[in-house]
Amino acid sequence: MFENAAAALKYIKQQNVAMVDLKMVGIAGQWLHVTIPARQFSEKHFEEGVGYDGSSGAGFGKVESGDVVAIPEPQTAFIDPFWDEPTLSLLCGTATADTKEPFASDPRTIANRAVRYMQESGIADEAWMGPEYEFHIFNRVDVTNEPYYTGVQISAGEIDPDGRGAPLGLKQGYMRVPPTEHLHNLRSEICMTLEAMGVEVKYHHHEVGAPGQCEIEVNLRPLVEAADRAMLIKYVVKNIARRNGLVATFMPKPVYGEAGNGMHVHQKLEKSGRPLFFDDSGKNYANLSRLALQYTCGLLSHGEALAGFTNPSTNSYKRLIEGYEAPVNLFYSLANRSAAIRVPRYAIKPVDKRIEYRPPDFTGNVYLTLAAMLMAGLDGITSKIDIARNGYGPFDVNVEQQSDEFRAKIRSLPRTLYDALEALADDHGFLVAGNVFPEVFIHGWIDAKRRDETQAINIRPHPYEYQLYLDI
Repeated sequence: MFENAAAALKYIKQQNVAMVDLKMVGIAGQWLHVTIPARQFSEKHFEEGVGYDGSSGAGFGKVESGDVVAIPEPQTAFIDPFWDEPTLSLLCGTATADTKEPFASDPRTIANRAVRYMQESGIADEAWMGPEYEFHIFNRVDVTNEPYYTGVQISAGEIDPDGRGAPLGLKQGYMRVPPTEHLHNLRSEICMTLEAMGVEVKYHHHEVGAPGQCEIEVNLRPLVEAADRAMLIKYVVKNIARRNGLVATFMPKPVYGEAGNGMHVHQKLEKSGRPLFFDDSGKNYANLSRLALQYTCGLLSHGEALAGFTNPSTNSYKRLIEGYEAPVNLFYSLANRSAAIRVPRYAIKPVDKRIEYRPPDFTGNVYLTLAAMLMAGLDGITSKIDIARNGYGPFDVNVEQQSDEFRAKIRSLPRTLYDALEALADDHGFLVAGNVFPEVFIHGWIDAKRRDETQAINIRPHPYEYQLYLDI
């Protein structure tokens, strides 16, 4: 929004801004914020930042200890539409409290280092990324986790109609129209809010899932900006839903037997304004350049380890099961939704040529997810891995309908978070290249996920276990 701090301060004064809100991203991928009265906000805040406890909320204390500071970045500013008082929000990088150097374990810093590593390699100047936004809208979600009372009750408006329209059937929601689907106005409100904030929306529609599954698509942006926008879009979706008395969730598998929420990520590289993923010689599959095929092979060859960042929750693996168009198989194909990597058939112009990596979901930290994918792709380029010789396709078939012999040749994603973390522990050399992901950060991430999620889930009885075993 602003080129520099002086322009931001001038705007604050001229537009009678009441509050300045600083937003930082924690390890788990959530925003944290601190608010400063505008009359107290000054050049000093841009230069020295605002101190906060990195071990509380942000989670930095689990991988590195020490006080940190939030350094606001003027170009990320936006007017926050959810505050009563006129409020200017600024996204922040996190720096060390003493030297003001970028904090090594800050996810946004890691994403910036990944881009810089790519640029210094000479491979490309820009990595363009475009997540797709799938989420569910519910009327209400009640969650109880007590020793003698465990359960979840979901009220989903579109499968519990008010008598003025037929309910959506199981997995029958794709692009349905009102009155059968009744979230159109909500999605339009979300999109108009985003447009007013400078985020161009391609389209929105009802997704496959009957109980209020929605999708919004936006244009590709440079990697760090794409991650910034992902945080903003989630913030807008959740707050617009709440303002309408509803609950929005990006949870990968909120409803048993229904379609889950993915974060398919479209991506391409560019150098000196020239798209690098297109080849018009007719020699390569889907007009993908050799570099694009190497990048694709990098993603697929590190797919199991990538899952530790792209799908870092136990719930992720409720979605990543065969069926439901789940991309569990590590191969690539043109317009094939059973493949981990889909080459969009409609992206035929050189500037549009890209690949879509389909396994990720929004339980990850989007900065880490995008940075990890870029590092895997760059490793494929520098290693010059041959995609065909390594059995990654292309396979223009529905793998689920093929023979056991055929399927046995195709590697698949991990089936549990535990397995994904094991794969990440064994294969993370591509991430630490150029000191992009600190080794201590990766081990801290793995340890925290094991302790706080896999082990915590394993020791808790599941409601379905009572159905299976109560009468044993």
